[in-house]
Amino acid sequence: MLALPSPYSLRPMAVADIPAVLVIDSLSFPTPAGEQLFINELTDNKLAFYQVLTRAGERGESVVGYAGFWNIADEIHISTIAVHPDERGRGRGEWLLLNLLLEACRMNPLLVTLEVRRSNSVAQALYRKYRFVEVGMRRRYYRDTGEDAILMTVDFADAPDYCHWLAERVIELTGRPVTD
Repeated sequence: MLALPSPYSLRPMAVADIPAVLVIDSLSFPTPAGEQLFINELTDNKLAFYQVLTRAGERGESVVGYAGFWNIADEIHISTIAVHPDERGRGRGEWLLLNLLLEACRMNPLLVTLEVRRSNSVAQALYRKYRFVEVGMRRRYYRDTGEDAILMTVDFADAPDYCHWLAERVIELTGRPVTD
């Protein structure tokens, strides 16, 4: 996991985190996921990796963001990234994405993919910053609004230095090298 400046930390998502994740999900997406989806992802889906971004405070730890991917064959598919509205615009989504990509590097994939809403220009800019390129579109992908999704990828074969570049980003963002 990426070591973050205090009071923030990243850790694998646990079932106990689901209520806080559902709040963030409902504030982030037109049609929020249900509790059972996250339970299944954490307990039954051996292909899934989910993490939470937490902030320590006087009342203990609170979940301020989450993200996840599936490892399918030689491909990592980023399924979700969300940050509580109070924490947006401060690099929290970037921390979540960067840690997902570092986890992906440990799995040595051929490709990392994701879909992003056509209207979500902030997320698209972040993905481009991390060398994702647009490779296609999924028409009316989001059932809740009928909005198109842009399909973006990082092809590790075309970017052999990518994991090294990510390690350099860690130092730029945190002032510390990647730790195992």
